[in-house]
Parts: sequence; structure tokens; C-alpha cells
Amino acid sequence: MFSSRAFCRSYRLTANFRTLIPKSTGTRTMTTETSDSLTAEIAQATGALNDLRLQNADASSIDAAKKRLGELKKTMAAMNIAGGSKDAGKKKERLLLKTAKGTRDYGAAEMFCREHVERIVKDVFTSYGGSALDTPVFERKDVLAGKYGEDQKLIFDLMDQGGEQLALRYDHTVPLARYLAMAGATVQAKIWQVGKVYRRDNPVMSKGRMREFSQADLDITGAWDPMIPDAEIISLLCTILTRLDVGEFTIKLNHRKILDGIFEVCGVPQAKIRSISSAVDKLDKLPWIEVKKEMTEEKGLSSDVADKIGEYVKHKGGPSLLDILKADATLMANPSAKQGISDMDILFTLLRAYKVLDKISFDMSLARGLDYYTGIIYEAIVEASAPPAFAANAESPAPVPSKPKSSKKAKADDGEEDELDESQVGVGSIAAGGRYDNLVGMFTAAAAAEGKKAPALPCIGVSIGLDRIFAIVWPKWVEKGMRSKETMVYVLAAGDGLLEERIALVQELREAGIKTDFLAKKKPKLTAQFMAGEKDEVPFAVILGGDELKEGLVTIKEQKWEFVDGKKTKVQSEDQGLKVRRDELISWIKQTPTYQGWPSGRLI
Repeated sequence: MFSSRAFCRSYRLTANFRTLIPKSTGTRTMTTETSDSLTAEIAQATGALNDLRLQNADASSIDAAKKRLGELKKTMAAMNIAGGSKDAGKKKERLLLKTAKGTRDYGAAEMFCREHVERIVKDVFTSYGGSALDTPVFERKDVLAGKYGEDQKLIFDLMDQGGEQLALRYDHTVPLARYLAMAGATVQAKIWQVGKVYRRDNPVMSKGRMREFSQADLDITGAWDPMIPDAEIISLLCTILTRLDVGEFTIKLNHRKILDGIFEVCGVPQAKIRSISSAVDKLDKLPWIEVKKEMTEEKGLSSDVADKIGEYVKHKGGPSLLDILKADATLMANPSAKQGISDMDILFTLLRAYKVLDKISFDMSLARGLDYYTGIIYEAIVEASAPPAFAANAESPAPVPSKPKSSKKAKADDGEEDELDESQVGVGSIAAGGRYDNLVGMFTAAAAAEGKKAPALPCIGVSIGLDRIFAIVWPKWVEKGMRSKETMVYVLAAGDGLLEERIALVQELREAGIKTDFLAKKKPKLTAQFMAGEKDEVPFAVILGGDELKEGLVTIKEQKWEFVDGKKTKVQSEDQGLKVRRDELISWIKQTPTYQGWPSGRLI
């Protein structure tokens, strides 16, 4: 597909890469012709690698292409060192200070919001009986390979690291399954994980779609009575999204066995079921006409079969949709579909008991592209989930004014795709999951000796996209005037600084569980101390004075903020504060509405 003939027939490098010696002439110069030839080969190799990715080629072919491209680039770098780069002698370029593509930094205020979201999620996880697990951020590549269908190409490959082929984890589910297999596939529990995962996808930063992002998972493992863990997980998800105040949300539900049964009765070849399933899953982003085009033109399905599938997957509703499916004799004759419909019948009964049925949409187009799902599948969406240009159930997307492109085109590294137009992309689902009864068994079978029976372990779980939720919650957080720190009290001193007295009071307040700070100066001006406390929007300023301390008193001033013309500003007050006995200060603060209402994080 590509080669390095021009280089191989003409050059060899010395061990220290200081000289470049042509085989025929022995000269140390690198000709422009050779440099141009190698540059062309690098471009050709990059194009070949991108083609392999687009064609969903097997991992070994992609790895070989990556390795070859790396070798060519190293050769070019070595030539530049040996022959002198064309930029040699020029002023050193300035370092470009930016985060890697698809990643970002979070400042103090944003982190405070993120931690608020994470606290709620973990609190609900533990309320539902979950216990924590932590797995490595990278795994052996063979652990992750073959589990993600068409998304396999999005795995971040670390190549050879100390003799092991490694990759960054794509999700928490496969590492959990590996952990359960190592434990003998006997664990019956509720297990949660919160941490970073990685996908080599096209990022849309403003929508929380990134290459490094945080997910929170809870999985129920082990054999239980039918559909009880499934209903428990959906109830848990509804509880979390309600407490996070993401706005109106819907939990879209489907069953992989129903979907597989539909594909079978419509005439989809067994070998194409997973790829057609991935196409159907795009109906929340693309109109039916585009999905049908992918199934027929790209994946080789006949138009008649695609139309039959379309008659099924356009349905959505509630429990009443089951009656329509039950009345379909052809579908009910299929064992897979029949089992899935029976499961859904039980599930809807349990969801009614959990009082979350009003949040559910039985959506026949939901497919979830990951290969390991075997039963119930679901995802949570909000109004911001859908692309702005997409009209539900339309034959084509709604027209959107074209956005002028920048005249300066960003240079792509290693053939990276250009970033997407963020204005035309939705947040996407904010949580998703399903039942995966065979994944643990896949690991135990792969690790078992020849002829030995490998135990399996039924599992069901949900993954919550914390960054996508943050993208929804953060604007509301700002509108509500939420703070960026938890400091409740700022201790100040008038006059001589009173450093020791300040430190003693600060420590006393901290030991009482009141988050407290002070200005780390020996004799600070009172104005500077007030400014430091106001910067952190601290609601209580406690002022120490020499005379008051002798009387056992301190002055406490409560500070408030308000929005003026859309900007948060401190409320100016002539109040000089209230004198409180020093030994009663802690109880006085804890009895205030501001302190007692702090769990909301709201100051205004």
C-alpha cells in the first residue's frame, strides 16, 4: 500500500544519527529531491492510515500502518539532524501553550460545579447500595479489542509499553468485566466507578464531547430474578438526573433481543446484524432517508429489507407499544423477539412501582452500537441532546443557515479530521447502558484451559457522562449565582494584625467543621483583608479588635451578593456588623439560614 523505496535504495543512517551516508557516493548532504520524496511518502502513508480507519480495517493492519508512518517520520527527523534542518540557525520557535485536542482545563469555579455534580452522583450510588471500585486508566490491548463494534477505531492505542501492547480504557464496563473474570465470575454486588475514559473521536468541546472525559458507572452483577436489577438501574438513573436539575429528561428504552428479532424476520443476514444495528442507532441524529442510504449503499442491504426494518424502528411510545408488537404474529414467532417482549412486559410493571414510568419512552430505533449488549438497552436524553438542525421523524434535516468558514484552515496532525461545527451538534445522550450477560464469560472462556468450562456472570449497568451533564448544568449554575469555593468565614483583624489571635480563631472554627480562611500577612490592612474575602464571596467576615477581644467579643458581618445588569456584585451596606461573644460564635454561625442552606451551594 505504501513503501519507503526512495529512502531504502539510497540512504542508511549511522547509529548516532549525526551523518547520513548515501550508499553510492558517500556524501553527507541530503538532496532536496530525497527530502521531497520522503515527504511524499509520509503523506502517502498518512492517507493510507486514514483509509484503513475509514474502512474499519482490522487492528493489526492499522497498527502496521501506524508503525510504518512512525518510522518514516523518525527517518525524516534523523535526516534533518544529520543534514541540517532548513530552519537551522533561525530563532527558536515559541512554545504553543494549549491543551491537547479534545481535552481542556477546568478552573476553580467550574471544578466546584463538577464536584457538586459528582457528589450527587456518588451519594445516589451509595443510597442504592453501591460500593466503589477503581480500575487502571489503561488496559492490555487484547482486553479491550473486539468489544466495541465499529467504535473499535476510537480506542487510544499506546502501542508497546515495556513489552505489553496497551491502550487507554474506552469505558468502565470492559475493565469491570475483566476484574470480575479475575475474581472468578462469582461476584454478586452493586459496583460503582467514577473516572476518566478516552476516545479518539472528533471533539465538540462546548457540548461535553471530548477525547478525555469523566464517566460515572454503576453495575449490578450476578444472577437475580428477571428484570429487577434492570428496573433498579433505571430508577437510579432517574433519581440522579432529577437531583442534578438537568431539566426535562427522557429515558429511551429498547431490548436488544427485540431488535435482533426484527432484523431476523426482516431478512437481515446474521453477519450483518451488528453493522445494521449501528446504522439504526443513528436515527436520533440523522433522518431515516440517510440511515437507509447507509444500510443499502454502504452496508449492502437490499432496499426492500431496509424498508421492512423502517416500519418497525420508527415506532416509539410506552407500554401500549407492547400490545402492537404482541399482535404481530410474525414477530412473536421469532424466539428472540418473543423473549424480549416478555422482558419488557415485566420491566414496565416494575417501573410503575418505582413511579418513573412517566420518564420512559419505548423507542424501537434505539440500538446502542456496542457489541456486548444482550438485553435491555437505554439512554437518557434532554432537550439539548439532539442536533439543532435535526427535526424528529423528518425525511431530511431542517435547513440551517450555513456558517461561514474561517479562511485560515487549521493544520491537522497525522491526518486528523477537522473539528466539527459545534453549532450543529447536540450534547447527545447524557447517560446510557444496558444488560451484558456474556462479557464476563468471554473473558473467563478466553482465559480457561482447553476443554474447561468457563463460568459466566450476568451484568447490567449504566454510564453517566459527567462532562455532558456539566455542559448542561454549568450555564444554570452561573445564572443562579453559585459560588466557586466552600469557605464560609473569613477572619480579619483591625489594628495591630493580631496574627496569633487570628490563627487561633481560624483553627477553632475549622475544628468545628466551619470552612475558614484568613490573609497570610502579619499586619495586613483591613481593606486588603475585606477584598480577599470578597474575592471568594465568603458570606461571613469575622473581625477581631484588641479592645473587643479583652471583653470576649468579636464583630461578625454577613455579606451578600446580587445580580445587577447580569453581573454579580456585592450588596453594599452601611451595617457595621454585629458584636457576638467569642465563645458563642460557632453556634451563632451554624444557626444562620445562610449556613444551614449551604448544601445548595447558592449564595444569591
